[in-house]
Amino acid sequence: MNSLSSSLVQAWPYAAAFAIGALIPRRESKFERFALGLVGLLAAAFIASMWPEKAVGTAAAPAIEWDQLLNLIVFLPIVGAVAILFMPRQSPKLLRRVTMIILGLDFVASLWLLKAPMTDGWHFQYVREWLPGFGIRYHVAVDGISVWLVILSTFTTPLAAYASFGSLKKRTKDLCFSLLLLHGAMLGAFVSLDLFLFYVFWELMLVPMLILIGIWGGVEKIKASYKFFLYTMAGSLLMLAAILYMVWTHEQLAGYVTFDYLALSRLVLPKTAAYLCFAAFALAFLIKVPMFPLHTWLPDAHVQAPTGGSVILAAVLLKLGTYAYIRFCMGMFAGPAYAAAANLAGVAIGGGILYAALVAWKQSDIKKLIAYSSVAHLGFVMLGLFTGTEAGIAGGVLQMVNHGISTGALFILVGVIYDRRHTRLVSEFGGIAKVMPIYTACFVLITMSSIGVPGTNGFVGEFMVIMGAFTSSVLGSHGKLQGGLAAFGVILAAVYMLSMVQKTFFGPLSNPKNKNLKDLNIRESVVLAPLIAMVFVLGLFPNLFLDRMRDSVSGVTTRFMDSTREFRNAMDANPDRAVLLPRLAGAVSSGYPEDPKKQQEAPESATAALDKESAQ
Repeated sequence: MNSLSSSLVQAWPYAAAFAIGALIPRRESKFERFALGLVGLLAAAFIASMWPEKAVGTAAAPAIEWDQLLNLIVFLPIVGAVAILFMPRQSPKLLRRVTMIILGLDFVASLWLLKAPMTDGWHFQYVREWLPGFGIRYHVAVDGISVWLVILSTFTTPLAAYASFGSLKKRTKDLCFSLLLLHGAMLGAFVSLDLFLFYVFWELMLVPMLILIGIWGGVEKIKASYKFFLYTMAGSLLMLAAILYMVWTHEQLAGYVTFDYLALSRLVLPKTAAYLCFAAFALAFLIKVPMFPLHTWLPDAHVQAPTGGSVILAAVLLKLGTYAYIRFCMGMFAGPAYAAAANLAGVAIGGGILYAALVAWKQSDIKKLIAYSSVAHLGFVMLGLFTGTEAGIAGGVLQMVNHGISTGALFILVGVIYDRRHTRLVSEFGGIAKVMPIYTACFVLITMSSIGVPGTNGFVGEFMVIMGAFTSSVLGSHGKLQGGLAAFGVILAAVYMLSMVQKTFFGPLSNPKNKNLKDLNIRESVVLAPLIAMVFVLGLFPNLFLDRMRDSVSGVTTRFMDSTREFRNAMDANPDRAVLLPRLAGAVSSGYPEDPKKQQEAPESATAALDKESAQ
């Protein structure tokens, strides 16, 4: 086969994907068909680039990791937010275009993270002294778990911003600043490995989200924004107290101050202090998830937030709680996390999956229904983490991505109908499939994804979480019961989602206000197309994502079980004494903070040796 024929054979899947995307009937503009075709082409290109290559005779050279890449990803939107402040408020088009360019470039930059194989350990690591007198360093890195959450952030935030620009026309400068600052803060929290740095980004996220809800929200926006702020701030202050206690204890044992995660994860606190510090961290993260009974701020925040704010809140911000539980609670407090797992799993199932599903079933407001469905779906994520199994944790991480795609798309779809009717009550609709067929098709498809129909993205993650519960030794004798109850929660999700779809889209078109509703416009189609494409990419090719996180999940699970045994041994020896565990070997300890005194002595020793050698 000549080179031309070979190129044509290799190009046909991309051409076919473009053609399928462009097959929709022409409506307002040819650009819509081209944009959807481009989404199909990019989805095919993503699958092809991520597809594992066949093994050949020689091993592939290791990928070169640019150590500044994470700095670029985190600070590009933050610097962009500062730049927005110096741009004229009277040029809203310029502000929107600059914001979209920055977010688009950030997404492209984040894709370079996939060039490196995510083996166990840290990748694209960058470490510099920040405040050495206080033991604070600028330490960022990703692994196979956090890399997908970084890409989820850079993928969904531009879509949320583009959707927001279609409906929010006032105070554009403030909106662009808030979106960029929030985006940078979320990314910083995902990659931080210094607890002080993590806390800075964790708190920085509150301000722009408070602005988004408080300025562009609904009737009770001030109440919802304050409630969101106070809930999250209360947990954060307890976490800060626990961090300071751990730093002080590490100094007593090791002789130097550090806030670095790698050093503090070696620390085994006295029994009472360990459980209190675990409770402080867990409370901060479970509020952010949120988990029952700390969930009451979320429905108010979602209902009052503008569409873009709801998308970012559901797709990314809530995942910081689930991710942080893996990284910090399971990474630094394995013993208490193991001991509390079975009880917390029961709360996640009873108060999250089941109770939230029943509450969602009774909602008359579509957006509030989806908000409670978020509590239920994130209950699945937390159940996967509590299982302590590779299948459960991998399923939980995959479900974080799935939830971001599906629920983000649902909030965009709710925003579409709200912009047309200025109501979200189910009773106000009925039969609108007759006048909005494309919108209905998209809503039904995303609903199938949300309830976990096989072939869509929601199925694989929930299945792995349930299997992890059945096989978990951490959950003990309750695992099979809890797995069965979680499976029942999937049925409840189908009941409340399909009931809402039936009442909203089908039946007689009795309300005259719905008879002239316009179907999706170009902006709305372009925003939804990438999310719908990812529903099928994740649903049909889940191993493209699972393979990248496999080594990291295996390492996290192994270290969690090993640290639990070491915690128990330390408690059996002396429950009132703090100890430092041996440093982990291998790439996972790369970037470990050394004692500053030893670092100063080392160059002096080397200089003395050279002087001695010269004298001889």
